[in-house]
Amino acid sequence: MPDSPDSHALSTALDLTADIVELTTALCDIESVSRDERAICDAIEVALAPLRHLTVTRIGNTLVARTDLGRAERVVLAGHIDTVPLTQDPANLPVRREGEDLWGRGTVDMKGGVAVQLKAALVAEPSRDLTFVFYEGEEIDSEFNGLLHIHQQRPDLIADADFAVLLEPTGAIVEGGCKGTLRAEVVTKGIAAHSARPWNGHNAIHDAGAILSRLAAYEPEIVDVDGLEYREAMNAVGIAGGIAGNVIPDRCVVTVNYRYAPDKSPEDALAVVNQLFSGYVVVVKDNAGGARPGLQLPAAKAFVEALGVDVVAKQGWTDVARFAAMGVPAVNFGPGDPNLAHHDEERCPVRDLYACEAALLRWVG
Repeated sequence: MPDSPDSHALSTALDLTADIVELTTALCDIESVSRDERAICDAIEVALAPLRHLTVTRIGNTLVARTDLGRAERVVLAGHIDTVPLTQDPANLPVRREGEDLWGRGTVDMKGGVAVQLKAALVAEPSRDLTFVFYEGEEIDSEFNGLLHIHQQRPDLIADADFAVLLEPTGAIVEGGCKGTLRAEVVTKGIAAHSARPWNGHNAIHDAGAILSRLAAYEPEIVDVDGLEYREAMNAVGIAGGIAGNVIPDRCVVTVNYRYAPDKSPEDALAVVNQLFSGYVVVVKDNAGGARPGLQLPAAKAFVEALGVDVVAKQGWTDVARFAAMGVPAVNFGPGDPNLAHHDEERCPVRDLYACEAALLRWVG
């Protein structure tokens, strides 16, 4: 059985009827750095409890709330409740409003989106059945991700959905699908020797120059998928070698990140990397496939038409890929500029909060 909501959650009660800016502020002010989401999960669970049209299931510090109205279509509205760590200079919390912006940790990534979800949860008679997911552990290693836990333990809570909306920050436009991401180590081998007598060895760091030259000459593709353009990218994101200041290095590792369009499978992406670095040892450290936007599907079309906003390709990787792995097409739509996520100056325009709330309520109402 899950832990009961504690006294801290009760002392930070959420008023779901409050103005969206006030609700976002209240959510942000409940500190919830990854692996410390219990208080905010408790608070959301308490806030949802009076809503008799919802059935709530808790898995760890992840909540799934579902309507069961017999509608012809079911849609998931999802958002993570954890944040990256706080900073003290400048202080990320408590949240403050300055002019038309709400400043503080989580305002962009992504408690503004969670506030929009909670507003939609108040709709007792939505036009389609809704599944709300408030999940933990998105900002850290995959093993802690609440969506992964649902997929492993209760896939039935999501698998019956026709479509999903992940309320990650998009600047209040729709970003379809997401790119895949592959991280690999490309390794050069040398022979260690004293740096005073380098002719007795072979310098592995010097050999890395050829790897970097291949990267510099590589021309990434722009790929059209379901009418959206995904810009691929291949970059060195790290380099390491050498054991001492007087030793010729016998090994050098260039870490490469390939962001690939969702028309490619993880296996396709690996083939691209292996071909580019033919002749070198390539060690894959991570390879997460992307997600097609599925904009041709009725639920996705209805969503875009109801919102009446621009639609572009998601150029990063998000958890829409996890939905795709569960057979549920998904898009990203939420308040805030994603370029300010995790930033010391993280801030969300209040107009984005109001715009996303109005658009989503128009769609589910």
